[in-house]
Amino acid sequence: MEWQPDEQGLQQVLQLLKDSQSPDTATQRAVQEKLEQLNQFPDFNNYLIFVLTSLKSEDEPTRSLSGLILKNNVKAHYQNFPPNVADFIKRECLNNIGDPSPLIRATIGILITTIASKGELQTWPELLPQLCNLLNSEDYNTCEGSFGALQKICEDSSELLDSDALNRPLNIMIPKFLQFFKHCSPKIRSHAIACVNQFIIGRAQALMDNIDTFIESLFALAGDEDSEVRKNVCRALVMLLEVRIDRLIPHMHSIIQYMLQRTQDPDENVALEACEFWLTLAEQPICKEALSGHLVQLIPILVNGMKYSEIDIILLKGDVEEDETIPDSEQDIKPRFHKSRTVTLQHEGGEGEEGEDIDEDEDDDDDTLSDWNLRKCSAAALDVLANVFREELLPHLLPLLKGLLFHPDWVIKESGILVLGAIAEGCMQGMVPYLPELIPHLIQCLCDKKALVRSIACWTLSRYAHWVVSQPPDAHLKPLMTELLKRILDGNKRVQEAACSAFATLEEEACTELVPYLSFILDTLVFAFGKYQHKNLLILYDAIGTLADSVGHHLNQPEYIQKLMPPLIAKWNELKDEDKDLFPLLECLSSVATALQSGFLPYCEPVYQRCVTLVQKTLAQAMMYSQQPDQYEAPDKDFMIVALDLLSGLAEGLGGHVDTLVARSNIMTLLFQCMQDTMPEVRQSSFALLGDLTKACFPHVKPCIAEFMPILGTNLNPEFISVCNNATWAIGEICMQMGVEMQPYIAMVLNQLVEIINRPNTPKTLLENTAITIGRLGYVCPQEVAPMLPQFIRPWCTSLRNIRDNEEKDSAFRGICIMIGVNPGGVVQDFIFFCDAVASWVNPKDDLRDMFYKILHGFKEQVGEENWQQFSEQFPPLLKERLAACYGV
Repeated sequence: MEWQPDEQGLQQVLQLLKDSQSPDTATQRAVQEKLEQLNQFPDFNNYLIFVLTSLKSEDEPTRSLSGLILKNNVKAHYQNFPPNVADFIKRECLNNIGDPSPLIRATIGILITTIASKGELQTWPELLPQLCNLLNSEDYNTCEGSFGALQKICEDSSELLDSDALNRPLNIMIPKFLQFFKHCSPKIRSHAIACVNQFIIGRAQALMDNIDTFIESLFALAGDEDSEVRKNVCRALVMLLEVRIDRLIPHMHSIIQYMLQRTQDPDENVALEACEFWLTLAEQPICKEALSGHLVQLIPILVNGMKYSEIDIILLKGDVEEDETIPDSEQDIKPRFHKSRTVTLQHEGGEGEEGEDIDEDEDDDDDTLSDWNLRKCSAAALDVLANVFREELLPHLLPLLKGLLFHPDWVIKESGILVLGAIAEGCMQGMVPYLPELIPHLIQCLCDKKALVRSIACWTLSRYAHWVVSQPPDAHLKPLMTELLKRILDGNKRVQEAACSAFATLEEEACTELVPYLSFILDTLVFAFGKYQHKNLLILYDAIGTLADSVGHHLNQPEYIQKLMPPLIAKWNELKDEDKDLFPLLECLSSVATALQSGFLPYCEPVYQRCVTLVQKTLAQAMMYSQQPDQYEAPDKDFMIVALDLLSGLAEGLGGHVDTLVARSNIMTLLFQCMQDTMPEVRQSSFALLGDLTKACFPHVKPCIAEFMPILGTNLNPEFISVCNNATWAIGEICMQMGVEMQPYIAMVLNQLVEIINRPNTPKTLLENTAITIGRLGYVCPQEVAPMLPQFIRPWCTSLRNIRDNEEKDSAFRGICIMIGVNPGGVVQDFIFFCDAVASWVNPKDDLRDMFYKILHGFKEQVGEENWQQFSEQFPPLLKERLAACYGV
């Protein structure tokens, strides 16, 4: 007997649906309570599906709402539905997928997909065959409704559909979808492509078997009059470029011609999909040869796409010049991610040249819109193409740029400045001759009356900061800095933000070149403190922290400290322990403390205490959460990580002065817990702090060594690169303090370190730290480490030849020399590598130079003049010269 609703029950449900459309919050609350009561009755869900599919007398919004409430019930309680209720719902869905109303069809489609995604595809075997069958219906609504549902299922369950679990339904589905590419309805053609598109990236076998038919069918739709169809065709071609470029290469010329047309499509959504093609193509090895002949067409199209559209300007309030007094809305403020401390060594040619912390999103010059749009995509495409073609791009660009940069219409001028910024990285060499003229023009644009022109000029100038700093300071650096600082105090928030970010980039490039202007810079940054709304305040902290990193101890002057510290400490006192604004402020203070060194002493006590409190609170909350997860919330461990990093900054900056603070706190106990935290970032920051405390106040660390060493040993796991790196560094620092007393712990760590230094693909930073620590262990306990020499000497020498002369390198090389004394045979096979590493020193201390001298001459005497001659024939000329000049061999 088919289920029938009871009239009274039906009226109750309808009343509920009417009430839930009421704007009144009290009514809404009553609805929620009523829903929870009704969910106790299993056939409540039958009423909901009945209203959705059968109660044609009701208005569509009410019927659709009924379906959406049912969908939420399915999501939350489907496993508790009695079988007859579940079957009734499934049957009703399939019988009504062709409802005349597009809204009702779509709602039923969502409901079907939700049931399917609850693991029901396996237990609803008739679903896919029936939907595929309904596609053949003469009735448009039935065909469209079924396709809508199939498209959602393909989106949600693409992997499952391509697995053996369901007996590979795709083998039937994909050929079926391909037939509909020729359907007379654009909506159905569009559904069909969208369904197949779900299987490109995963390289579903059924699609790969039909790939040629698919590509031919796409080509047949190239001129389709429907924009949704064109959009899906473009999307398909972009994905095929990633996974099956081999199939596209024969047609590449015509595909490029097609995409050039589509990138100018009147429908911006189509143009955006097509523009992705250039971004994807730029990553392919064939890019250069495929595109060379088309640049003359492509470049003007991309440049044209870089203009703000009218709608962008409205959304960006491009006509609002002064908005600095309007408070920020909280949803405008993007979550920030703290970058935990990683201990690295200095290389020839400046700090960490690895570029490990390149900002992924530095091209987000207008990120409040942060929807991806044609402007951003065109700019990103030009940027990557500039990196592929380098100077070859300029003949196509320079004639255009002239017209843009001096254009009377600000929108066009603005796009020209963006173009200049986008090509900065790839075309730098070719741009150099034009920069002496262009940079002053850009600096002039910083005073433009349009805020959007001022903000883009900030970004573009930051992309040329490296060149600006390489010129005499009065030429461009001074005028640029003067104008950027004015922009930091601009009346427009977007300009303030762009100027602060650009200034931070300039600081990184200029470093100590900024020292003469410090007073002026600090006046501006401190003035901005009183002026900025919430979002830009967070960027200002970053600019101050970067300044401290860039000028270092030059900041430690009473007049500078007097300017900078009071406003920072005032903010520090304003913020509560739960406030996430503490993150950027703590990061900023960490840089400032490291730079000010003893100058930070008057401020260190409250800062130190609060960091310890933050760590303690977070650990306590984590403990409560692990014992009673239903009673307590999981803590935000970022508070603890940032606090540990600031404590590292204090220990590094204050050195021995941190002693009394550590003595009066329980930081060592807390550190013991943090080092064992489940979250890698917490351990990473703990080991950095442990190393810094070891250097600053070892007497407080020493009593804990027996407990700490086994933890350090277990963290020598290169799966977590940064954790492993910092643990390695901390072991090296500890062993320099422990001396011979390190002996009982060598066995806990040595084998892992030797294994890491011999691993292929280990990042450079980790290799260097590992080599330093092995050398240091050998320095304090040569008898224990020297027997292993042959197992690590070669990678040891190659990883340390590039780092600058410094304390760490000094202690590590002493260790190697002492170990060679204990086990000279261990180095014989790889002696040429040792010679090369020795030659990498610029000026070793005298006693270290003597050690090198003795080993080189000892080896030469050991093998005899003739053998030495043969051996040194293998040396590269430069190495030969160096050893002869410095050590007379």
